[in-house]
Amino acid sequence: MPEETQTEQVEEQQQETEAAPEADTSEEEPFDRKRAEAALRKKNSEAENLRKRLRELEPLAAKAKELEDAQKTEAERLGEQLTAQRERAEKAVRAAVASKVEALAAKQFADPEDAVGALDLTAYVDADGVIDTDQIRADLSELLKRKPHWALPDDSGPRRPAPDRTQGSSGNGARTPTSPGDEFAGFMQRALKGR
Repeated sequence: MPEETQTEQVEEQQQETEAAPEADTSEEEPFDRKRAEAALRKKNSEAENLRKRLRELEPLAAKAKELEDAQKTEAERLGEQLTAQRERAEKAVRAAVASKVEALAAKQFADPEDAVGALDLTAYVDADGVIDTDQIRADLSELLKRKPHWALPDDSGPRRPAPDRTQGSSGNGARTPTSPGDEFAGFMQRALKGR
């Protein structure tokens, strides 16, 4: 029975809204400045009252949130703590695997951090948290096959001599530092003697 009354009310409202535009379009009232200002004052007053009520209710909403957090069950709090601890443990395991990969790569790679960035570090830890170093070694050697330019330089070939800065264009041993003015004067004297 209540459903019938609700549908009747909805139908009546639809008929009223359909009839309302016809009444408005038939005749428009002239603009009345005093009535418009009065309506504006009324709306501003209502808005101000609503803003005051909102300011009064905001602290109550914050307090309700605090009470809700305080009423969380012990299981919820422990669940949050467990999640935080798991995240910390995962970070620690990733750091441990990264340092292990870097240590093993230091023997073969010019920059061991290249290997750390190229490998999937999560693949080397089992469910118990044990790091599979044999698999790391195998993947490092496979990585060197794919990217041989990452390998340490081969020192077995002939070494090039280190440069000696005392040798050079001076010809007769070490040069003494001179100022440009002294060099010019020496040049002029040699030029005049040769004449």
